[in-house]
Amino acid sequence: MKDYDVVDIKGKKFLYSPQVEDHFFNPRNVLDDKTDLGQFNASAEIGAPACGDVMKVYLLIDPKTEKILDFRWKTFGCASAIASTSVLSEMAIGKTIDKAYNISAQDITKALGGLPQKKIHCSVLGDQALRRAIDDYKKHYLGVK
Repeated sequence: MKDYDVVDIKGKKFLYSPQVEDHFFNPRNVLDDKTDLGQFNASAEIGAPACGDVMKVYLLIDPKTEKILDFRWKTFGCASAIASTSVLSEMAIGKTIDKAYNISAQDITKALGGLPQKKIHCSVLGDQALRRAIDDYKKHYLGVK
């Protein structure tokens, strides 16, 4: 067990899971400044005014198989928001857009080994951002309104 705690504003102690720490300190599939945004065929941005978290996600979807080939992201937010987007990117790559669309906040939270109750909204932002990006793809490439 760790010998340190994270303390919230009311002094309540909690620990982030090893999975959250891993994805926060070693995030996967982060969009870097050298990435050509033109290679992606779907994108979305979502924010939570209550906490200030903002997520931008970019998807490369194979039009023939409708599988997500790449998922890049940038998140401005706390450790939970960054970890949620990182693990979500791993969960979505390789899935068809229909299967990826069904990834839930609960799935993200479970993959992270849990989140503090006050941080659950971070995983909700992730699944909403993914769905908006898939909707963007469907609108522009499949003509779905």
